[in-house]
Amino acid sequence: MSESVPLKTPAALFRLLLVLSATTGMVDAASILGMDKVFTANMTGNVVFLAFAATGAAGFHPLHYVVALGAFMAGAVIAGRLWRGDGAPRLNHWLVRAAAIESCMLFLAGMLVIASDRAGLSMTGVLPLVIALTAGAMGFRNAVIRQLKVPDLTTTVLTLTITGIASDSRLASGTPTNLPTRLGAVLAIFAGAAAGALLFRWLGLAPTLLATGAVVLVATMIFVRHPQMAELQRK
Repeated sequence: MSESVPLKTPAALFRLLLVLSATTGMVDAASILGMDKVFTANMTGNVVFLAFAATGAAGFHPLHYVVALGAFMAGAVIAGRLWRGDGAPRLNHWLVRAAAIESCMLFLAGMLVIASDRAGLSMTGVLPLVIALTAGAMGFRNAVIRQLKVPDLTTTVLTLTITGIASDSRLASGTPTNLPTRLGAVLAIFAGAAAGALLFRWLGLAPTLLATGAVVLVATMIFVRHPQMAELQRK
């Protein structure tokens, strides 16, 4: 397994991961509000909802959850293969490449929604593909971030982060280690979800997906230009 980031995370990478955490909130807003209550960034919810559907609970559609889970895993597989097969030594080059792939999937999902609307088609027919593209992008992202091994900044999952805030707090007779990072991750996803919900309300599903893809790509290209990022090597 490749090691890429030293124990002390550069400030530029830390800020990039916070922005990417915010885009997770935007994706969750788009998928929950516009894709029949499907999670495309958080697979725990899909496993639970699939169980509900399997027991006949009303309002849950098993196909959508299966598609999301399968596409998420496929995206992670692709990212893992590319990471291990990519000979580029510098981390910033890899991050730009990964952001371009993730953004491309989000852009395709948004454009598919636009094409469906212009053709006067129901979202029902294209929804599985929109879910697949969005979940695939998030699976790809998760696999990329996993290789960075930055504590408390997975950019998608907050359960362990929130647990750490509580269990390491002074109320638990602990030492609140890494508290700014943990709080930053929570606030970033909250802010992204709020922004995504507002975008969805005002403009709809397609603009929310397109805006998310744009933020991922632009933020990555900005932060990787920092001298700190240029020094990081993929070993």
